[in-house]
Amino acid sequence: MNVPIWLQLATAIGFVVVLALDFFIVDRRPHAFSTREATVWVTLYVILAAIFAGVLFAMYGSEIASQFVAAYLTEYSLSIDNLFVFLVIMSSFAVPSVLQHRVLLVGVIVALILRGILIVIGVSAITAFEPLFLVFGLFLLWTAYKVARAQDSDEPSDVQNSFLVRMISRAIPTHPEYNGTKFFSRIDGVRHLTPMALVMVAIGGTDLMFALDSIPAVLGLTTELFVVVTSNAFALMGLRQLYFLLNGLIGRLVHLARGIAIILAFIGVKLTMLGIEAISGVALPHFSTLVSLGVIVGVLAVTTVTSLLATRREQRISEATIEDAD
Repeated sequence: MNVPIWLQLATAIGFVVVLALDFFIVDRRPHAFSTREATVWVTLYVILAAIFAGVLFAMYGSEIASQFVAAYLTEYSLSIDNLFVFLVIMSSFAVPSVLQHRVLLVGVIVALILRGILIVIGVSAITAFEPLFLVFGLFLLWTAYKVARAQDSDEPSDVQNSFLVRMISRAIPTHPEYNGTKFFSRIDGVRHLTPMALVMVAIGGTDLMFALDSIPAVLGLTTELFVVVTSNAFALMGLRQLYFLLNGLIGRLVHLARGIAIILAFIGVKLTMLGIEAISGVALPHFSTLVSLGVIVGVLAVTTVTSLLATRREQRISEATIEDAD
């Protein structure tokens, strides 16, 4: 895939412009994000991703466009699962609702930079040494197993005592009270970090850990650097608004973890087969991009529907129990 310089520059400038507009329109006046406002922005980002897929289709054909769509949907679905952890982080640091969007915005910008570095390393390593497909594949299979097992785990995450936050708190004085969107407060002439800075560190570090799962997953769908980078960027840019849109719905997606585990396992099998093929030289069956896209869309659709049906059934049983008690 030969990507001209003008397309790379236009894409990069487009991302910067959209993030700048988001910042100046939404964060210029910090406020609690409404469901309607979140819906508008999520729709905008999805439309932009669809337009970008159309550009790839016009320039490179259906295969590259399908790879982008599959990678984008995979990243977005994994990001939805990550929102559970973001919700825990926000609650742990007691982030005021008016500041939550700013926290996520800065966290996403940091994540874009860090993921970009990891993506370049990952694609370069795969290109230079194809047997790494086997390592990534086995890692994803193990991750799928852990995600499936974690479905029934209700242990709270002690985010404020995470390693990264503890190290920063020991190195720099901290203060427990927020000071608007500022990262520092001056107390008795000494600069202290505010919770605003610590929560951004927690979210940025958490997202970097998530990238260790999501980037190999995307590499199982495409090794085109431009496609991997842009699919990650589009998914991350829409993550903030998706957080507010799904904030009330996220607890109802009870089967989402199982769906994520199935997707990771499927891509893990693809990578493992590619790795075995690279090591042994024996040709193995390949899953086409369209088949991968169909599996991803199908799993997400089924788990969403079954989740909503399950929670609705539980709600009816709970209401019936209350009525019987009365």
